[in-house]
Amino acid sequence: MNVPLPDVPEVRVVGLPQLTTGFDLVERLDLAMHLKVHGPLEPMTGERLAELAEAISLRGRGGAGFPFGKKLRAVAKASIRRGVRPVVVINGSEGEPACRKDTVLLNRAPHLILDGALLAAEALGARTLVVAVTRNSTEISVRAALAERGLSDRRGQQLRARVVRTPERMVSGEASSVIRAANGGPALPPGRRERAAETGVAGAPTLLSNAETYAQLAVAARIGPRRYGHTGLPGEPGTVLLTVSGAVARPMVVEVPTGVPLRYVLEMAGAPPLPQGVLTGGYHGNWIDAVSSHNAVVSRESLATVGGALGAGAILPIGPDTCPLGESLRIANWLAAETAGQCGPCKLGLPAAAGGLSDVLNGGGPAALEALRQVTQAVKGRGACKHPDGSARFLLSTLSAFTDDLAAHVLDGGCGRETVGVLPLPAPGYQDLEESIPSGEKLAVDWTLCQGHGLCADLVPELIRLGADGYPALADAAVPVHLRGRAQRAVRRCPALALRIEQPAAEQRPALPAANRRALGSGRG
Repeated sequence: MNVPLPDVPEVRVVGLPQLTTGFDLVERLDLAMHLKVHGPLEPMTGERLAELAEAISLRGRGGAGFPFGKKLRAVAKASIRRGVRPVVVINGSEGEPACRKDTVLLNRAPHLILDGALLAAEALGARTLVVAVTRNSTEISVRAALAERGLSDRRGQQLRARVVRTPERMVSGEASSVIRAANGGPALPPGRRERAAETGVAGAPTLLSNAETYAQLAVAARIGPRRYGHTGLPGEPGTVLLTVSGAVARPMVVEVPTGVPLRYVLEMAGAPPLPQGVLTGGYHGNWIDAVSSHNAVVSRESLATVGGALGAGAILPIGPDTCPLGESLRIANWLAAETAGQCGPCKLGLPAAAGGLSDVLNGGGPAALEALRQVTQAVKGRGACKHPDGSARFLLSTLSAFTDDLAAHVLDGGCGRETVGVLPLPAPGYQDLEESIPSGEKLAVDWTLCQGHGLCADLVPELIRLGADGYPALADAAVPVHLRGRAQRAVRRCPALALRIEQPAAEQRPALPAANRRALGSGRG
């Protein structure tokens, strides 16, 4: 069983809504409805905005949890020192299969996110806004929202705004991947670590933060820090968005004040009364046991105390009828396949770790377990991005959380339960292409010329992946509009001149719906 989450699952709220205000009235808040629901927003100076972020203890909601006020000050300082106008980036890339909270916001409340980003842009004196999105539905919603505000990438505007499309991959939402995509490259980590606050989009100081973070900023700017602090815990005020899936009756995105018992959220979604474990923070997060999930509350500090993580806001319980190690192996294999292939710990270490877990499950005994621990430890802290670290964290957490099952597999040859497949993964194949707007063009390879250089797979990993023999395997799907530029670049850079784009016959060219044509324009990010 593997049922991928829909783009916009059911949305629920505990207490009074803040981010989801108006969701009971309309499916999507356009600009007029947004202003009717939330009211106007007054601009702020950079210092006041930083003070506001610090007063509400605003941290990034994309996983890393970096203090927003500190990031804002760093960008302002670098911009003044270098005499360069900064860039503001909304990171709406959500390539993790278990996360949908940012997709929900981008689809249903895009103007709340834009409010926060534009507030920051005006405070910093930025003249460029970039919105990175992953899915077709979010791209259409964001383009429509920019059009409603009269924002575009045309020259001569006080603020130029553009949309960048990233593939639905785990590494694509990493900050350096988003910046690389905004600079015209592939949405992959560049292999070196640079601070976006110093050098980001077009080499300028860049304020890059998660979509929910900007929405929280917009809420706080309207109601003020004191009223904002009336909701949630004193040390972590406000609400958080969670994506709840896994072994639940109703997968959902839920807005909850911090301090709400985690067990209440699980009950809302129809989770088992006594789950074997709950994966917190998503596929780079940590498992906690049933007792911890019963006692914990929704907050960064509380989850960390019991060994969990808030991370990207994904909560995934599993029931007693499935093998937890088998469930974890499915995720480990997916994480290994999501490697950018640019450094040894990721390209070699993660597949070896996934293989090690498979050996343990298949009767490898204590030697296989020791080998798994060694390779997982070797991956930590050595990657070019955070993907190896997050994947190693997930694997080590699995070994710590399910010791009884681990002993059954190591000593007795198995736990006697099947792997049900309750943790969501993408549908088999190139799911992101199925929902993308097709151009009708297809990539093709002249196999008499191809020498297996692999450059094409680096440029368009959404369309081309390398097989076990090192030669490209092409997706049997039309090139999406948003990937046309990179596909053409891959053709031009093929050293053997083996790659080409085949044009469809006139009668086979797909006609885009009028609404999509208006929303997408030329299809350029």
